Amino acid sequence: MRLSLNQTQPDHQQGSTLHAVPTAAYVHLPFCRRRCYYCDFPISVVGDRPPLASRAAQGFGTIAEYIEILVQEIRATVPAGQPLQTVFFGGGTPSLLTVEQLAQVLTVLDQQFGIAANAEISMEIDPDTFDRERLQGYFSAGVNRVSLGVQAFQTELLQACGRTHTRADVETAIGLIYQVGFSNFSLDLISGLPHQTLDHWQESLALAIALAPTHLSVYDLTVEPGTAFDRWYQPGSQPLPTEATTAQMYRLAQPTLTQAGFQHYEISNYAKPGYQCRHNRVYWQNRPYYGFGMGAASYLNRQRFTRPRKRQAYYDWVQTFAQTGEIDCPVTPDAEVLLDTLMLGLRLAEGLSLKQLTNQFGQETIAQVLQCLQPYQQKGWVLHAPNFQSGDLDDQTLDSRIRLSDPDGFLFSNVVLTALFEWFT
Repeated sequence: MRLSLNQTQPDHQQGSTLHAVPTAAYVHLPFCRRRCYYCDFPISVVGDRPPLASRAAQGFGTIAEYIEILVQEIRATVPAGQPLQTVFFGGGTPSLLTVEQLAQVLTVLDQQFGIAANAEISMEIDPDTFDRERLQGYFSAGVNRVSLGVQAFQTELLQACGRTHTRADVETAIGLIYQVGFSNFSLDLISGLPHQTLDHWQESLALAIALAPTHLSVYDLTVEPGTAFDRWYQPGSQPLPTEATTAQMYRLAQPTLTQAGFQHYEISNYAKPGYQCRHNRVYWQNRPYYGFGMGAASYLNRQRFTRPRKRQAYYDWVQTFAQTGEIDCPVTPDAEVLLDTLMLGLRLAEGLSLKQLTNQFGQETIAQVLQCLQPYQQKGWVLHAPNFQSGDLDDQTLDSRIRLSDPDGFLFSNVVLTALFEWFT
C-alpha cells in the first residue's frame, strides 16, 4: 500500500461530498419483454404481451407484486431531511408499468422524502412499449425527462442484439414524445455492435441528430460475462468490429455531435446546453444517493450497498429490512473513497478541482495523485495547466483542475484509471 490516509481526516471537511445529504433516488424496475443479447442487468423477463389496451385487464400480476414490495422498501427507509432533487426510473423497461403503478411509486417517494418542485424526474422507455395515452399519463404523474433506448437504427443491427423494436417504432416513439410535450429527452446509441460498420455508425449519428433530442448517450459495447454475446463472440473478432474500428467510432462521434451543438460533458454523454443529466452527475461527483429495487445500489453514510439481483431474494431482503431498518455493510475506506472520486470525476469533461481534492484527502495524497498522472500528462491524455512534476501544490496549482483530454484522454481512460488503482492499492 503506497497510500496511507488518516481515518479521521475527512471528518472536519464540511465541504466534502462524504457528508452531503442524499437528494437523489434511483428506482429499478426490472421487467423486460426479453433479455437483449448484451444485457447483464438484473431483470425479469415477462415475455411479449398483448396490445397495450388489453394489458390492464391481465393485471400484470408479477409487476403488481413487485411494486408492492418496492413501496414497502421505500417506506422503510429513513429520510435524511432534504427533498429529492432527482429521481431516475431505470431498468429493465420502466415503460412496461401502467401509469397507476408509476404514479404510486412517485407518490410514496414524495410522501417519504419529499420531491422538490423543480426536480428532474427521468424515466427510461423503449420504443413499442407505450402509446400516447400511457406516455401522457407518465408526464402528468410528474416525469419530465425520458430516455429512449434506440441503440441502433438499422434493422439488422437491432435484430443482431436482440432488440424487439424497429426504426419505424423509434420514429413513432419520437413523435409521441413531441406530441405529449417533453422538452427534455435523451436517446441511447451503442457502438461496436456485431456487424456494425463505420457507415452504420455515421448514419445512426446523423439520424439521431435529426430527431433533435436534448441529450445523447453513446456507449461502446462491452461483452459482459454470462451474456449471450459472451457465449457467441470473442472481443475483437468478427462479427464484432475491431478495437481500431470502435476507436474510430468514438472519434467520429465527438466532432459530429459537438458540431451539431451538443456538449461532450462526460465520456459517454452529450447534451445541449442546460440539459446535462442532473441525476447521473450525482454518481460522477461521488455524491450520496438512495437506491430502491432489485439489484439497485445505494450510497449513504459512506456505505455502498447493492440489493439482491434475483426477485425472490430481493423480496426476502425487503421483509428483513422492513423489520430491522438496518443494512449490514461496511463503511467505505478512505482509500476507496479517493479512488471512487478520481475514477468517477475524471469521466466528466470538467474533471476535478485540486483544491477540493486537497481539502478532502490532504496535500500529501493529492501530490501522489499528480505524480501518478504525470506520464499521461506527457502523452496529452491528462490536462493540467501548471507543471506538476515537482509535486508542489502552490496556490496556482490548487486553483486548477485535472481532467482527461477529448477524445484521446477519454478514449484511453481505462489505462489512466488502472494506473491510479494500481498506485493506491
